Order: sequence, then C-alpha cells, then structure tokens
Amino acid sequence: MALETWLIYLIAVIGLSFAPGPNGLLALTHGAMYGHRKTLATICGGVLGFIVLIALSMFGIGAVLLASAEVLTVFKWLGGAYLIWLGLQLWRSPAISLGPIEGKAAKSHMALFRQGGLAAVSNPKVLLFFGAFLPQFINPEQPLLPQFIVMATTFAVVEFTVEYLLARIAYKIRPWLERSGKRFNQGCGGIFALLGASLPLAQ
Repeated sequence: MALETWLIYLIAVIGLSFAPGPNGLLALTHGAMYGHRKTLATICGGVLGFIVLIALSMFGIGAVLLASAEVLTVFKWLGGAYLIWLGLQLWRSPAISLGPIEGKAAKSHMALFRQGGLAAVSNPKVLLFFGAFLPQFINPEQPLLPQFIVMATTFAVVEFTVEYLLARIAYKIRPWLERSGKRFNQGCGGIFALLGASLPLAQ
C-alpha cells in the first residue's frame, strides 16, 4: 500500500473509530461500570471481532476481483453510495444516551471479552460498512494478504486506542455526549457522506 493511500486510510479509520457505534458505547459503559483496566477485555474482544469482519470483507472482495478487476469500480461506486446513505442516517440519529444497564454485578474478563466480540460481529451493518469502505483502498494489482495485514493492523491499533480512551474518560465524556451528542453525530455523518462522495473518484 502506498504511503499516501495509507495516510488517507488512517484518517478515515480515525474518523470511523470516533463515530458512535455499539463497541464505542460498550467501552464507555463498561469503563464507567468496571473501570478502564477491566474494560480492556471488552475492547480486545471487539477488536478481534473487527479483524474477523475485515478478513471476511477483504478476501470476499478479493475472490470477486479474481474474476474481474473491473468489479472493483462497481464496488467503489456502490460503496460510496452506501457511505453517503450511512452519513445521512447518522446525521439524523439522536444523541447517545448512557442509561443504566441491567445486571451490574461483576463479570469475568472472559464474559467481557465475549460481549465485546459479539457486539462487533453480530452487527450486520459493520460487515456492510467494511464491504463499502475497504474497496476504496484495495489495489487489485498488488497481493491481497499484505494489504490485509496493513489495513487490519492499522484499524486494530486505532480502534483499540480510541475505545481505551473512551473507557478512561467515561465519567467525563458522559455529560458531554448527552449535551452535544446530536452535533457530534452530525459531524460524523458529514464526514461519512464526504468520504462516500469523494473516495470513488480517487485513483
């Protein structure tokens, strides 16, 4: 992967990781309930789940590209349209509410790990998102495995860092989300829509 492409991918992944989602919300709530150290199990489970989804998306797309490299262009335009739609949905979504969670009894690290992983892999929208997002950065003329390693590692490091920061500042960020979460959603939605409109045009 070219350095310029990777830098664009890094910026997009950072924006994606800060966007509201089940795993970010889980990191916030578990950070508030159990502390940031124990929440590491939740975060690691979610990151592993995301790596599995990235693998499914990339190698599924790669199998299609073996039949025709021109399919990548179709993937890019369809993916761009999906990102615009997702941005509009996020723009219209209400602010995140961190209400009380049932069953606040202490959970094992394995239970938290499993909950984080299930939150990632059980959301079909995540797989659809990766299917729309990743083709923008795949070079069909290069081997897929090295691209997967770079993209999955970059995403895992960024997602882990962001979720851990959310867990660390759970108590401080909670009032801000309840007060300004709507504008935050609109900002993230605007980023997604801009990505959807611009990435398919990139070479």
